[in-house]
This record gives sequence, structure tokens and C-alpha cells, in this order.
Amino acid sequence: MIRLVIRRSSPALFLAALLLAPGAIARAGTDGAPITLTIDAREAPRKLLHARVEIPVGPGPLTLHYPKWIPGEHGPTGPVTNLAGIVMEADGETLTWRRDPLDPFSISLTVPEGVDRLTVTLDFLAIDGGQYSAGASTTPALAVVSWNQLLLYPAGTPADELTVQPRLVVPEGWKTATALRATSRENDRITFAPVSLTMLIDSPVLVARHLRRELLVEAPVPYTLHVAADGPAALAFGDDVVEGHRRLVREALALFGAPHHRRYEFLVTLSDHVRSFGLEHHASSDNRLPERTWITPDLLVRRAGLLPHELVHSWNGKYRRPAGMIAPDYQRPLDTRLLWVYEGLTSYLGAVLTARSGLRTPEQFREDLAATASRMAHRAGRRWRPLADTAAAASTLFGSPSAWQSWRRSVDFYPEGVLLWLEVDTLIRERSGGRRSLDDFCRAFFGPPAGPAEVRGYTFDDLVAALTAVEPFDWRAFFGERVERVRPEPPLAGLEQSGWRLVHTGEPNVFTADRRRPGVEPGLSLTATVGASISGTGRIGDVVPGSPADRAGLVPGMTIYAVNGRRFSRDRMLDALRGGDGGEGTRLALVVEQKEFVETRTLVVPDGARWPHLERIEDRPDLLSAIVAPRTGTTGEGASPR
Repeated sequence: MIRLVIRRSSPALFLAALLLAPGAIARAGTDGAPITLTIDAREAPRKLLHARVEIPVGPGPLTLHYPKWIPGEHGPTGPVTNLAGIVMEADGETLTWRRDPLDPFSISLTVPEGVDRLTVTLDFLAIDGGQYSAGASTTPALAVVSWNQLLLYPAGTPADELTVQPRLVVPEGWKTATALRATSRENDRITFAPVSLTMLIDSPVLVARHLRRELLVEAPVPYTLHVAADGPAALAFGDDVVEGHRRLVREALALFGAPHHRRYEFLVTLSDHVRSFGLEHHASSDNRLPERTWITPDLLVRRAGLLPHELVHSWNGKYRRPAGMIAPDYQRPLDTRLLWVYEGLTSYLGAVLTARSGLRTPEQFREDLAATASRMAHRAGRRWRPLADTAAAASTLFGSPSAWQSWRRSVDFYPEGVLLWLEVDTLIRERSGGRRSLDDFCRAFFGPPAGPAEVRGYTFDDLVAALTAVEPFDWRAFFGERVERVRPEPPLAGLEQSGWRLVHTGEPNVFTADRRRPGVEPGLSLTATVGASISGTGRIGDVVPGSPADRAGLVPGMTIYAVNGRRFSRDRMLDALRGGDGGEGTRLALVVEQKEFVETRTLVVPDGARWPHLERIEDRPDLLSAIVAPRTGTTGEGASPR
């Protein structure tokens, strides 16, 4: 069970827990028996999951909740739309239930006299129709089972205090991986040790016909890599991939100083038919990538930061969490204003650990950083929306379309967080004469002592105090200026403090090409000069207000059919952009289509195609190289200078 430790805001949170359906507290789980949840995943290849939930109850009115706010997804993303086949029974009698007309995630019924156990059967339609874990999660060869999709739980009792006995039935011969502890397995029926509802929802199960396991590190606690794929070829990745993730664990432990889990499981899904994303859990992570990612070098490099990011979350997001994002159950809305710490700092540390572990070279780290800096520099929405608002409105921005994203802004606390926390890191290094760095803050704030899983809440004041203890400075004003205020320019001071500057040249940057999987023509990210992102088939994804694309009247959703009299292709577009002779700029005649309306547009680009890179500032120390230098040797011991 996760132990909850709430700092400063605890009176409000405990009051919220007491106000949750007090009448139901006395009528559900009163005998101390656990809720029993059995999921039958044998029809997962058909995108059907079945469940049986047995809930200890007492007679009288009862409210059951379907989990709404899913941890790590930062919004009310519980896929209630795909819940089907709900039947409630007690002592062989089918009971009538009604959905709350004001809250579709809540169901009410009356338990008859003499009944002490309610049985609920339900199905989940595992189709691609939602964000993150609510998206596609099954194929004929694998499935990711998220327990929150197939349960109802009684209102009024905090999730930490509800005990669940989980069981899982899998297709014949399929293997499993999870942070839960299996107590028995009979053929394809698995029983896990009872856990709190909190820990259950925090522990998905990877189920697959083809599954490869690699023990990465044994001490101080075991870290295991579990990789499932639709076919065995995708699992034939090299030992260098395993060794890179082995170094990742060692570098993470060197950074934070102590684990806050008894073991950790990387759950990796390689498939073109499940939703690609990463989702953090306390003792595991759900990492989903296109099928051939780990056997295709350029894709491996581009996606190398996923597992480092999710691993960092075990410390930043699961162990230490903004107090406003700690709730007694899964129904209360969360205060996401500190996501620029939860996700932004994780994005920075994940990028650093990706380089320290060798999953990317220092040069690749710089190229990725340059692409991030350029993208944030061409967010026109910076003129009206501060970074803080992207965090506060996160639940509305996740899943927002790419169309006019530059003007709307999206969940920019991820990429801009990299630039923000780079500036914090370089400022600490500069002010302390190289004696201290952000590593010292990470160890103090997220590190020792090691122990079992727990959640420790923090506030903005706690963050400021912890940074001040590492390096005295007006951190409150620092973040107020960069996070709370509208800033037309991104926080690029950290780059120059690190000895590098952002430039744009005619040399392509691999991290600006939008290539999803092998065999798919990569797109064109031309936001820095053209002011548009264009897919490999010519479809315009976004247009930057005020850019040449905007002045030409191009619109997100348009398709470019022809460039200068020839059918569009990625190479022809680039050739046309390179073919200008300067002077008044490069002129392109584009044939475009929008909703069956075809017309010609003239695009004038002053400098042709340009891509972002970092350039050394010779008279400044190279702090970036120091930041990404490994802290451990091959044995995990020893440290290099800061």
C-alpha cells in the first residue's frame, strides 16, 4: 500500500475525503473484507475485456464510482464511454441501478436488507477512442490491462483504504509482466496479492504472446525490462539497447540517491496498433512505441527519451507530487498548476539521463535541445498565454489538435520545462562556481532515505525553499517572471549560460523530422522559416501566425498537391526552398486543396529552408558537456566531476 504524506495542504484534503458521499462509508466494505476484481482478458485480441467485481456492502443506498481522473493523464480521461454490459446482482437477484444525471461516472442503487455482498459484471470495449490508456491497448498478440477500465468502487472511502483482491485470466500461453506480486498461477489464471485500490490502479499488466525479459540491475532493488511485441523480430534488438537502459538505471540512482520502490518494472509495448505514449507509475511504467523502434537506429535515437522520462517520474510525480494533485479518490478534479515542475522538470532530467546513459550522444542531446528551443521560439501563442496557463488548463489541452497549435499553445510545460530547468541548472552552477548543480537539489528533494512506496506532497513554497537551500537566490521572482508572466520569447538564457547559442542553418536536424515508423515518409518541420509543419503527403499540420505561410493564406488541414508545377513530395519541397537566389526571397507556387476547393498560393520565404542547431560560444565554459557527463562507471560506482 502507498503511504500518503500530505504537506501543508492536509486539512483541506482530509476535509475533501470526509465530504465524499458520507452515507456510503457505512454501507460499503464494513466487514473489512476486500473487493474482489477478476478480469478475463481472453478476448483481448477481439478488443473485449470482461470483469467481475465483488464488493462487500450493507443494506441501503449505495453509490459506486467509475475512475474519472486517471493519475499521470492529468485530466478526466476515464473511458466511461467504453464501459458496457453492466449487471448488478445480490443473492441471485438482479438489482436496478441508475446513473447520476449530473455525473456519468457515478452509479446509484439500493442494496436490499440481508445482503452483504454485491456482484457487478461489466465489459470494456478496448477500441481506440480516447487519450493515453483509454486509446487502443490490444492486438491479436498483446494487451495492456489497465485495472481502472474495469472496476466500480464504493464512494466515501479513500482509495488508500480500499483493499482489492485482483485476479487475471489471460489467453492461453501468454506471458505477463507487472509490478503486482503474483501469489499463484494455475494455467492461465493468475492471482495477485491484495493491494490498495491506489496501488492496483497504479500497476497495469502487460500481457503478450511474445515477451522478452532482461534484468537490468539487482541492487539496491531489482529493475527489470519487459518488452512485448506483435512479432518476435521486433524483440531482436541488440545488447547495446539493454546496456543503455542498464546505465540509465544506474545514472538515475546516482542522480536521486535512493529508490522509493521495492522493485521497478519497465513495461514496453512495441506495436503499430496500440496508442503510442508513456505513462508513469510508482513501481513500473507503461511505455508504448512503434513495432520496429528498437531495431531501427534513427527511430531508436528519436524515441530514446521515453523510458528515461517515465523512470524519473517514479521520483518526480509519484513519490514527490504537487499537493494539489493528491486526491482521496479518482473523482475529485486536480490542481495542475505545478505541472511545469511535475512534467517540465521530468522532461529536463529525462533528457539529461538519456545522454548520461549513452542512449543519445552529447551531440544528439544538443540537436534535440536546439529543436525544442526553436519550436518554443515560434509559438505565437506566447504573446497572450503564459506558461502557467498551459499547466492550469492542461486537462483541456491534452489531445488538442495540431491545427493552429502555435497560436493556441498546447502542453508546452513539457518542452519549455526543458529550457526553464536548464536555466535553473546553469544558474546554480554559475553562482556556486561549479560546486553545486541541479543534481544537488534532486538528491535533497527527491532522494534519501530510501523506503517503501509513499507520496509526499509539496507546494510552490516548498520548492522555493528547497532550491534556496541549495543555492541562495530569489527563486520566487525567477519563476514568477518565466512561468506566470506573458513572455514573447522563450527562456533561452540557460543555453547561453551553458556556453551555447541557438542558430538556424541549411543543415537538417533529425529531431525536427516527423517520422513515426519505418516506411513512412517523414514530415517537414519548417516552423523556423516557412512557418508551417507539413506531413510527408503534403498535409499542413500547423501554421505560425505572422509567418510566410500565414501571409500566403495557408491553413492547417490544407493539402499541398504541387510545388512549382510538379506534384508535391518532401524532396521537391526542399529543392524548391533551396533554389532561391536571395534578394526578395524564395518564391514557391503551391497548388493547394482545402475541403474540395483547389487554388494556387504564392509562398515567399526570405531565407529558404533553415533548421535549428546549437553553436558554441567560445568565451564561455561548456556547461552542457558537464551536465550530460556520466556520473557512474560500468559498475555503477564513482562519479565524474560536475
